[in-house]
Amino acid sequence: MIRAALLSDCGTPPTIAERPAPVPADGEVTVIVEAVPITPLDVLCASGTSYFGTPATPYVPGVQGVGRLTDGTPVWFGTSAGMRSGVDGSMASTVAVPSADVVALPHDVPLTLLAALGLSAVAAHAALTHAGGLAAGEQIVVLGAGGVVGQAAVQLALLGGARRVIAVARSAAARARAEDLGAAVSIPLLADDDVASVADRLRQAADGPVDLVLDPVFGVPAAAALRVLRPGGRLVNLGSAAGATAPIESAVLRSGALRMIGYTNNGLSADQRAASLTVVAGHAAAGRLTVDHEIVPFASVADAWSRQDGGTAAGRIVLAL
Repeated sequence: MIRAALLSDCGTPPTIAERPAPVPADGEVTVIVEAVPITPLDVLCASGTSYFGTPATPYVPGVQGVGRLTDGTPVWFGTSAGMRSGVDGSMASTVAVPSADVVALPHDVPLTLLAALGLSAVAAHAALTHAGGLAAGEQIVVLGAGGVVGQAAVQLALLGGARRVIAVARSAAARARAEDLGAAVSIPLLADDDVASVADRLRQAADGPVDLVLDPVFGVPAAAALRVLRPGGRLVNLGSAAGATAPIESAVLRSGALRMIGYTNNGLSADQRAASLTVVAGHAAAGRLTVDHEIVPFASVADAWSRQDGGTAAGRIVLAL
């Protein structure tokens, strides 16, 4: 028997239960799990309100995790828990997953940090490079710089050759943290901001042309950032934390010949995802990449889940097994 976090009813936190040990099918490998993040996707799928539909319960949540193969090799792995009925996820002491969804990691990478980075850092890296075409010497705006994606994006943009990063975040603590992570300057996003006020703030913070915007938030911030892009500049959207719609003017797009690009990790092939994870893991192992995270014992999964869902966690919560 193994320990697992079992979600019995949508909209409620999972609880610890004992389950039969998984038996790998053809094409699967056994992973002894060491750490699992609680991600927004986990919570969304478990709410029963996602576009994937209502998952069949009970099931073990967790769309990703880190651990070791039976030979000791450290790995990251992904699952489709909550997105496909009948699939259990990463929140268990041992899992059986398709080998195509397993990525070997450097032996010196901190596994709990890699769990916190995970697919959020993959999204930041691939949105900057694969979708956004980040080039050396460019000036980048990172919206939502206080979140895990935003924190990773600030660092990965600089590691990818950006000459300067402007961070946008709501709280003073998040802005200070973004500057600690390498942002040249950070600007606030206020509750009563309109597009013009945010755009003015961005113009004042910019040092020359803005080439690329990484946008996990959409809404007013995205509309404002479009106004400060150079002709031919790009905005890559990968979320809607500030609003599902944005007050974007056609003239802004046309006059600057701007490009708006939608990004999702679901659009990556297994090889592309593995390549981004390898870059992320290498930077993490070398001490060049981190995000705020909180390590919580697996036994406290119910409380940790509620805090992550309620927005009271200190960064990304990682369950340590």
